Amino acid sequence: MDDLYLLSAAQMRRIALFFPLSHGIPRVDDRRVISGIVFVIKNGLRWRDAPAAYGLHKTIYNRFIRWSRMGVFNRIFAELAGQAREPNRIMIDATHLKVHWTAASMLKRGLFPDVSGAPKAA
Repeated sequence: MDDLYLLSAAQMRRIALFFPLSHGIPRVDDRRVISGIVFVIKNGLRWRDAPAAYGLHKTIYNRFIRWSRMGVFNRIFAELAGQAREPNRIMIDATHLKVHWTAASMLKRGLFPDVSGAPKAA
């Protein structure tokens, strides 16, 4: 069960400051859901194929979409990148991926607000 969580308790404490407050019903365990999001994205899975140990796939998907639109992940990445020291090595990845034409619709729906110019959620 320890390998279920992809982030340690210390790592969760660093990023928990950026999570929006829960209104009404308490949220499902943030550490488990964030680990599910990372697992799905890291392995290139469909949300439906997330292991049941991370909870309902709909919960994982909804949290990812909602927090993406709110800019939660962008703020986390910006803060962590800002705290990093100067790299002593830089690598360039020359991977070329062919993307299906429907992937472009993600920008139009505002899932990447920093890139798409779509209005951000308040």
